[in-house]
Amino acid sequence: MESNYHTLKRTDNQMLMITHLAQLLTYITGFGGLIVPLILWATQKDNVEGMDAHGKAILNFQLSIIVYCILSIPLILIVGLGILLLILIGILAFVMPIVNAIKASNGELPSYPLSLNFVS
Repeated sequence: MESNYHTLKRTDNQMLMITHLAQLLTYITGFGGLIVPLILWATQKDNVEGMDAHGKAILNFQLSIIVYCILSIPLILIVGLGILLLILIGILAFVMPIVNAIKASNGELPSYPLSLNFVS
């Protein structure tokens, strides 16, 4: 007799919200903004409805932030605009997880601007 238990996913907007807010660990510990959401996504994507989409959006955003930070380093040395870019990245990386945590708590899909598509 086959069980449908594994195909049922629970609705857990609070878990989705925590996954988005976990990105802010980078501001507290200096790391973790990629690692904790990655672990939550990997362990809960089959259990929580919407976790796969939210987790992929978070991972794409975090990896994009890393790429943009790396690209801004030569811009600091060349024209000094890299500092402005780093400030903008820092603001975006702080505000967007909060905005998307609110969206997740309301059952909406996340939207991270300027995200490159690494995980699809």
